[in-house]
Amino acid sequence: MSPLREGLDKVELTTRVTFAVLALASGVYTYLGVRELLDGPPTIVFFAAIIYSAAVSVGIYAFWTVLMRFAPHVRTAASRAAIFGAMALGSVMIVAMSSWLNAAALAGSAALEKHLATALEGYVQDLGAAHQAAIAAQSLRPDIEIAAARFDSLAADERDRGALTGTNGSGTVVQLLTQMSAQMNRLAASIGGSVEQADALYARGSEHVARMRELVSASGPIGPRSDAFAAESLALAGVVTEMQQNSVAPAVRRAADDLSLGFIAPIADGFSVDLIARQTEVVGNVQEAVAAQSAALAAAADQLITGEPVVLERYEPLSAVQAVIVYARDFLPSWAGAISIDLMPAVIIIVLTVVYGIAYRNARDEPAARNMSAADLMTAMSLLREVEAIRGTRAPEPVVAAVEPASADADDETERLRPRQTEAEDSPAREPPAREAKIAEFHLGRRSDA
Repeated sequence: MSPLREGLDKVELTTRVTFAVLALASGVYTYLGVRELLDGPPTIVFFAAIIYSAAVSVGIYAFWTVLMRFAPHVRTAASRAAIFGAMALGSVMIVAMSSWLNAAALAGSAALEKHLATALEGYVQDLGAAHQAAIAAQSLRPDIEIAAARFDSLAADERDRGALTGTNGSGTVVQLLTQMSAQMNRLAASIGGSVEQADALYARGSEHVARMRELVSASGPIGPRSDAFAAESLALAGVVTEMQQNSVAPAVRRAADDLSLGFIAPIADGFSVDLIARQTEVVGNVQEAVAAQSAALAAAADQLITGEPVVLERYEPLSAVQAVIVYARDFLPSWAGAISIDLMPAVIIIVLTVVYGIAYRNARDEPAARNMSAADLMTAMSLLREVEAIRGTRAPEPVVAAVEPASADADDETERLRPRQTEAEDSPAREPPAREAKIAEFHLGRRSDA
């Protein structure tokens, strides 16, 4: 028997045990994965998961065992292509019913933590964007304060030196400029108050984010942590909504309109016609300055209002199986391990197919007599004598004498057989019938393979 034949016989039991162990391991991880998908009473979930995992284990073991028994012995190209096509189809089915559940069992918790971390990153960005939008009006505050200071300075100059009308004192122009400065200061104060409120809301949101970060990095079962994370996300969404509702940009826009549309020119109260004319002219100039300031504030406020509102995405809980599929790229090693448990027998079957092919080719190329023992040769000669008996003749027995053990009567036996051997050699050779030749060839080949 060739070394390849001996090796194949020795690894057959090992291969069967390997298939059984791999099928059992796949069934265990399939049970852990399918248990996460089932809902209902614990007893029903337990038995349903056990039945499914048992069916998967039996199916996988039967599939690979059948292929191991038949695939290496298929000789024709068409048949081999068909059987390997069936193996590919079965592999896809195994991945569909088992491997993804194995991956869920191997990396389900890590995938859920990845889902929580990804959601947390989005919430941090949304909270920051909402805070920036809420305090964006703070950029208008310096301009408003500068305008208020300018009006206040003009009022002081007019009161002390008559810088605008040429006559000092607290008249119509001073009152108007003081009034506009006060409006600007009130608007700047309202912006400052909104910024403080936005900062307070941002601090509340940061507390929720900190608790969510602790849930992501904490140890323990992932289910309760995911539920607590969802509750924190709802609280954070409320903070972001409140922050957007308290934005001061619309108030600035309305105040800017009031500066222009609500401007009421006071009546000049000068004690002379010339002073009244100068006061009226200055009031007109102040009205134009107020209109320009109003237009600038309105344009700046419109830019803040027309910005995209921050929409905090609702947290969507996932099961371990769903998380493994969604974040499959992040867990390729786990997927590779889960699939390898199920499809490793395919590699073994391919190796067996190659080895069996080489063994068959070597057996066909080598002479049958090279692999025959003395017992095989005696059996072959016995079969040959049976075939000759069917033909009605007696086959010579020179080989039997050669393989029989030596004895004291060996020379007499040789002398006794010599005439018949000579007679057989002198007799005319006869061609055995075709049927008898095929029988002999079949028996010889069968014994040689054995």
